[in-house]
Amino acid sequence: MITSFKFIHEKFKLNGVHYSNEALLRVASNFIKEGEPYEKEVGKFLQYWLDENEFMEVNTSGSTGTPKSIKIKKQAMVNSALATGEFFDLKPSDKALHCLPTWFIAGKMMLVRAMVLGLELDLEAPTAHPDFNIYRAYNFCAMVPLQLDNILKDFNLIKTIIVGGAPVSTALIEKLQGIDSHVYESYGMTETVTHIALKKLNNLPPSLRGKAKQSAESFKTLPNISISKDERGCLVIDAPKLSEEKIITNDIVEVYSETEFKWLGRIDNVINSGGLKFFPEQIEAKLQDKIQARFFIASKPHDTLGEQLILLIEGDIESMDPSAFSSLKRNERPKNIFTLKQFAETASGKVQRKKTVALISHNWS
Repeated sequence: MITSFKFIHEKFKLNGVHYSNEALLRVASNFIKEGEPYEKEVGKFLQYWLDENEFMEVNTSGSTGTPKSIKIKKQAMVNSALATGEFFDLKPSDKALHCLPTWFIAGKMMLVRAMVLGLELDLEAPTAHPDFNIYRAYNFCAMVPLQLDNILKDFNLIKTIIVGGAPVSTALIEKLQGIDSHVYESYGMTETVTHIALKKLNNLPPSLRGKAKQSAESFKTLPNISISKDERGCLVIDAPKLSEEKIITNDIVEVYSETEFKWLGRIDNVINSGGLKFFPEQIEAKLQDKIQARFFIASKPHDTLGEQLILLIEGDIESMDPSAFSSLKRNERPKNIFTLKQFAETASGKVQRKKTVALISHNWS
């Protein structure tokens, strides 16, 4: 097992071939010159990884603000890969599938894990429906929920799947029950060098099966990572092998122990209506099976309440089940519904809530 970014594990293979550092640089150059767009990004990353710099510039997703470039230690990326390998007991020559964009941290880390742990990595285009070798059994893969939903019939070809980048719907969680693959939802961000915590989504023990629609309650941190919360109730991450300073997030959580927590929502999104605090993400979880289009809960100004709950739907209101609000408590029910042809998005396709709300604010009465 490799513990320094300057070396590549002797068992590492890319598309079935092992490369020395020098040969991998030639592959990177060929990808950049002649490859598909996703291969060009892989080539650029490999060139940056194999240079002499100890840091790498990585782009944040921009889902909660303006996308930015931050510097991350390559050694921190190695340490993250080692923690994932330990958590999932990944071994040299295990097979892994890479079907995420390498532009973002999750895609970069699939390559780092393979080089550090000695995995045999198959590179596929990062499409909504990954077109991978169905005759090859894989030990590990990372996906976004849409990809996961689209490969359900081929699930058992992959032993362990981590899913992130967007919330996992209750409908998808229900589909995951009873399959052989082990599926985990990940918690993390660019600043934490991808995921720092995971929670099991399927094949839950009997004590949790009744909660399958809401998923298991808590995330469990990876090795050598502990958590707490600040005076705002937001998650604070202590991961000395990933960051020299504690990472203070804007995620409101319930902390069960130094290694377990439940995610409630973003403090940026919390709505205070008549003195009651509402977490949009919690309300949205109750509506996921009732609205087929993209949607989210937000608020508009109100003279008496301060803020009033509203629902925004991308497309036509007919995508919503007429009985959708029956699953909500009375004070959780939105007072207005707005539809938009298209939500504001980041470059990676994540919804930008504030920008989307601004698009319809002129319709408020």
